[in-house]
Order: sequence, then C-alpha cells, then structure tokens
Amino acid sequence: MKLATFSPLPSGEPRPGLVVDDRRIVDIPAALGADADTATMLGIIRAGAPLLARLRELAGKPPVASLALADVKLHAPIPRPAKNVFCVGWNYLEHFEEGAKKLQDNRELPKWPVFFSKAVTAVTGPYDPVPFDGKISTSLDWEVELGVVIGTGGKDIAEADAMRHVFGYTVINDVSWRDLQRRHGGQWHKGKSLDGTCPMGPWIVTADSLAPDNLRVACRVNGVTKQESNTKFLYFKLPRLIGDLSMGMTLEPGDVISTGTPEGVGFARTPPEFMKPGDLLETEIEGIGVMRNPIG
Repeated sequence: MKLATFSPLPSGEPRPGLVVDDRRIVDIPAALGADADTATMLGIIRAGAPLLARLRELAGKPPVASLALADVKLHAPIPRPAKNVFCVGWNYLEHFEEGAKKLQDNRELPKWPVFFSKAVTAVTGPYDPVPFDGKISTSLDWEVELGVVIGTGGKDIAEADAMRHVFGYTVINDVSWRDLQRRHGGQWHKGKSLDGTCPMGPWIVTADSLAPDNLRVACRVNGVTKQESNTKFLYFKLPRLIGDLSMGMTLEPGDVISTGTPEGVGFARTPPEFMKPGDLLETEIEGIGVMRNPIG
C-alpha cells in the first residue's frame, strides 16, 4: 500500500490518504471514520496492525471518497515527525571514498554507523520548493536516500528482529549546505537542518509491499543524472542500522531513518557543483516514487 498525507485543493486541511493506482487518493478519515487513529499519518502508524488490516480491506474495494491526485497537494507523508530525522553518513562505499579523496584524508572505513540528525523543521513536501538564501550559503548539495519509517517501537532491538519494526519506506533527499556542514567543528547538524532541506515523499510504501534491499536510487538536477546506485550497495544494511540506533535508545512509531547517500554528490565533483535558484531537483527510488523540488 501507498499512504500519503494530502490536502484537497485549493485549501483543504491535511489528512492521510490511500493512493490507488498512482492516480487517485482515498480520504482515509472519510472512508473509515475520523478518530485519533485515522486523522494523521502518525496516528495510523501508532495504531499498528489492526488499522493496517482495515486499510488493506479498503484498498481491495472500489475507491470510496477518492480524489484525483491532480486535485490535491501532497505533503511530506509525516509532515512533522515527533523527533528529528535520524540520518546515516558514509553508508555507500563509493561515497565514502569520493569524500575521503576530495577532503584529502586517510580515514578508515567505519566499524559503526555514523549517525546525525536533521531538525523536524527541515521536513518539506515532495514537490515543495527548497529555500535558497545566498546570504547564508551558496553550496547547496543533493543526496538521494532511502527513508525507513519505524512502526513498532523498541529499545535494544536485535538485528534478527529489526525488520519486524519497520512500517514502510519513503524517498528522502538529505539536502546539505556544505560550508555550514563543515563550519561547526565537524558536527553536521546545522548544515543539514535549515528549513526545507529534507524533502520527503511522495508517500510511504508499507513494508509488506516492498523489499528494500535491491532498489535503484537516482538523483537528477535539471534532468541530468547526478547519482545512480542501488540499495544493495548499502555498507551497513537496514537491520544493522536499526539495531545500532536502538542500543540504549528507544525508537518509537513514526521515527524516520534516512539511510545514507551513494556517490555523485556535488561537493566531490571536479570542479564542485552546487544547486542554484531555478534548478529542479528530482529524487527517485524504484518501487516508491519520484519527488520534484524546485530550488529557491
């Protein structure tokens, strides 16, 4: 199933929807009745298996209270996560190597995942503009990433059990301001967290509908492919990421993990390439969908 957060145009309130045939969307609160479980995507995720069963039944019926996707605005599927988005650095071998070469250091391959986070105020929709403020920085870079949405929470999750805790998958672009990223003593948080620098969407594909370990990932700027790889090349696989992140730290329903980007980022190119106002950033993951975010 594909679950989205949408607003009917021109000015409806955001609500969760069930995407049908990539052309129409079913208003979930209207179809199942509005309550704490159905009113938001976080409510659906927290409600767990019983509500998912009702949604599968709804998906098997002719669309009820449905709208054309062309007649709605899609938001990030979780417009405001309860926590910062958890992110992973250096999680494709080729990206690790291109960064080491560009920065001229002799770093060793990590034995543990490199975790950081993006502020919840960075989250934006799959077709929303990514703000550009030249007074702050001009080194705006792209990073296509597979997003993992936690369903069942837990602490000290064993790798063997980790995938049972996944609700679904989405597309994320870990848009980064490179000079800010390096300005603050090696802490990446500020350069990763400016408003609007975490496009997410266009929806969540539930875990029962997608195998995440062999998906093509791609990023394009103005139609030119900048990144193209496959999730099978993740250095730390999803069970390891979930297991390590949950060590001593509770993961909760609706938490989002952005799993790292492959080679092809702008700062590592010769000469470096960065986005500018008027550019179109496209972020695609096979089996999920495509985001299209104008810059500026």
